[in-house]
Amino acid sequence: MAVSGADLRPLWKDLIAKLLDGTAEAGEGLDLSLIAQLLGDKQAGLAIQREILASHQLFRSPCAVEKPRLRVLAFAAATDMGSNTPIEFLLEESEIELMTLYIMPETELPEPLPDHDIAIVIASDSEECRDALRRIERAAPRLPRPLLNPPHAVCNLDRDKLHRLLDGIDGLEIPSTTGITHEILSELSSGSLAPCDIEVDLAFPVIVRPRGSHAGAGLAKLDDAAAIERYLDQHHEQEFFISRFVDYASDDGLFRKYRIVFIDGRPFACHMAIADRWDVWYLNAGMSASASKRREEAEFMRTFDTGFAPRHEIALTAMADWIGLDYFTVDCAETKSGTLLVFEADNTAIVHNMDSPNVFPYKAPQMRKVFDAFAAMLKRRARYIREKAA
Repeated sequence: MAVSGADLRPLWKDLIAKLLDGTAEAGEGLDLSLIAQLLGDKQAGLAIQREILASHQLFRSPCAVEKPRLRVLAFAAATDMGSNTPIEFLLEESEIELMTLYIMPETELPEPLPDHDIAIVIASDSEECRDALRRIERAAPRLPRPLLNPPHAVCNLDRDKLHRLLDGIDGLEIPSTTGITHEILSELSSGSLAPCDIEVDLAFPVIVRPRGSHAGAGLAKLDDAAAIERYLDQHHEQEFFISRFVDYASDDGLFRKYRIVFIDGRPFACHMAIADRWDVWYLNAGMSASASKRREEAEFMRTFDTGFAPRHEIALTAMADWIGLDYFTVDCAETKSGTLLVFEADNTAIVHNMDSPNVFPYKAPQMRKVFDAFAAMLKRRARYIREKAA
């Protein structure tokens, strides 16, 4: 509804009325939390979520069939909508039942767990999810079924750890990312500290973003100390990430950013954003307004297995092996020298089929390919364990 531009306020009012008179079901309470966040009130959304999760932690999502062929248990953290894998999109129209269990602070996993065939961690490597990840990790040896995306592997994805994990892969470039405080940024702005004092290869221009931010919020390229001073006038967060800027513009002056999804080690094209600005992501690239951009994206998807993937096979294969997750996404680009430039890897980035089929007719088949691969992985892993046990 939100992506299509529907007005969420009437539904918000209806659900608020049910919540106030005590007739709202727990699932409707989570819907209300999500609507509040989509309307821009994150704090209200999280407050509603806390109230709902205080008494109800297990939720079943609608399934396409009455008798599911597979039951998936997803371990989630009680956090904002961008910090858990949006796994519902991946299982859209499948014959797989999804149960989501929210791991609450100071609460261990319930015993026994809901009956399931396979489990997956959908919490992210963020500060808000760390407690949940620790609890899942402690319980992992006792789980009765296979666990995908184990916490110890998820915990390598935050920006200041990923570059250390991937450093040394042939054909791959990932700038060092360092966590710094507001105070250190202030010292950079005053000139009492130079970028190279933080990292040897760090120099202006630098990329700065608040720690824990999503979708480019607070992201900026700062060319000098004065630019940092202006940035701090508007950003009062206490922790930031800083890294060097890499100019990845193509010969035509446009920036091309790719989202690749890895499923059981295999890469799939997810989207390609093209813009005349370096800080490009799909929603600011104007893809729906440009037929030429859409043609290029369609060609990228059509030739991915014979073009992009073979071109970067060494880097993609090593990245899948070194990250070690069953499912994750990578946002990346190609440098002027042809290497794979990695911006971030994530297990919670959105992979969806919500774009208009009239504007993007090539997307639905590609997304169905991704969704089918994800479902096949779940079935294959669950079947392997059953056969091994037999």
